[in-house]
Amino acid sequence: MSQVAQVPRQPHIIEAAELPDRYARGWYCLGLASEYTNKPVKLNYFGTRMVAYRGEDGEVHILDGYCPHMGADLSEGCVEENSIRCPFHAWRWGADGVCDDIPYAKRIPAKAVIRSYPTLEENHLLFMWFDPEGNPPIEDQRPPRIDDVYSDDWTIWQMDLMTIQTNARELIDNMADVAHFGPIHGAPIKQFKNIVYKHAYRQELTGGSELLAEDGELSSEATYYGPAYMNTFMTGQVDGMDVASRLLVTHVPIDTHSFDLRFGVAVKKIAGMSDEQNEEMARQYTQQNREAFFQDVHIWHTKTRVDNPVLCDGDGPINRLRQWYQQFYLDIADVPDTFNEKREYVVDYAIRNP
Repeated sequence: MSQVAQVPRQPHIIEAAELPDRYARGWYCLGLASEYTNKPVKLNYFGTRMVAYRGEDGEVHILDGYCPHMGADLSEGCVEENSIRCPFHAWRWGADGVCDDIPYAKRIPAKAVIRSYPTLEENHLLFMWFDPEGNPPIEDQRPPRIDDVYSDDWTIWQMDLMTIQTNARELIDNMADVAHFGPIHGAPIKQFKNIVYKHAYRQELTGGSELLAEDGELSSEATYYGPAYMNTFMTGQVDGMDVASRLLVTHVPIDTHSFDLRFGVAVKKIAGMSDEQNEEMARQYTQQNREAFFQDVHIWHTKTRVDNPVLCDGDGPINRLRQWYQQFYLDIADVPDTFNEKREYVVDYAIRNP
């Protein structure tokens, strides 16, 4: 009997293009606003050094961190009114980045200007605007106010800061990666949807969770506002009680191969429980959220970057997510109009869960 010759399958070769030396345009969260005082803070982000400080006006100001005179680190200097004084030769730099005093000079050079970055405070958090073109913030991309975190019915943010040794796209991929919830988090998903509109990317899901829902149902609505700030409203269970929480996931690139990630949790207090009981409940649920999140962190630290993933029909819209994310790396004039139309992507679980 003759046999049909089998054509050998060619192995898929992983592709990972060299990363351009460019960072995404948008608002970046730098943690709790209360952490920034009139003591200068050293920031190593976007492949450079910056300095942050709170001025006499009560505002946090962020400037390039090296003095262009002779290269001193301005974060080693001191704050005077709304300016910062260089520790090397005492040149002083205003909140707008313009040198406003040189003690031993008769005239300040016209070139004595460093870059300043727009900032804002919202939801008890400090944000800075970064744009490689130097354009001002886009008004409709301002991080929205979250009324819950201003309410006495909620706990304050509990924050973690960690450095992840990979490109930030690995973190963003999670918004579309429905298939990882079961293997990594023990969280079988019943419904999963992504909604794309302009600078916002939303993930809606329901399912279970060994850590966050016990024997009940987990419900989550997570939205990225721009390339680096994500807030989630989630309901689950702890000790048999229904719990509502807010999760904060935000990152700032150190360079193209690493980023600082801030993870925060705020929990709604349960009526009828004492302050001590609510504090313990919030502590326990926050810890469970950390454990669930750190399961992802381990994967990021050990995986490789894949530009051409082999995807199947049960995967989420990963390539569409990456197209959305790429808009923040383009010049604003080159951003396509396609994102002005709202689109929804639903994973068909009739195929995944027959």
